[in-house]
Amino acid sequence: MSSKQLDVLYRFEKDNERKTALQLQDAELEYQQNLDRLNGVGDYRLEYMKRLNQRSIEGIDSATYNHFLSFIAKLDQAGEQVKIAIEQSKAMMEHRKNLWLKQRQKLQAVEHLREIQMKKEALKAQRQEQKMFDEIATQQFVRRKA
Repeated sequence: MSSKQLDVLYRFEKDNERKTALQLQDAELEYQQNLDRLNGVGDYRLEYMKRLNQRSIEGIDSATYNHFLSFIAKLDQAGEQVKIAIEQSKAMMEHRKNLWLKQRQKLQAVEHLREIQMKKEALKAQRQEQKMFDEIATQQFVRRKA
């Protein structure tokens, strides 16, 4: 494979690696946002429980108490939904990480091939240069003898 072909392949694989890295970054961000949502729901639930406790100490009617409990149950449901979203986003993040690692390996393989090709071409150029210098030296030697 020529250097130009390897350069094209390298740019292609580098672009794919950049795309998969961005997709991984997006998946990590979504996962973190879901964790933040779960913490937010948990914090809000805790705050609401404190309010219920405070209102219970002050005295609360049964309708308001039931309203508090109903809302806390809804927060619990929201928390469960966020936990599901966390598991899904975590799985997506792991999937994208694996894709990125595979793409990174492809890119490294192409980089390695490029290095080998460049070394071969440099060696070939050195040999041609040495051959040229040898020819010049031979011609100069022949001219001196003549």
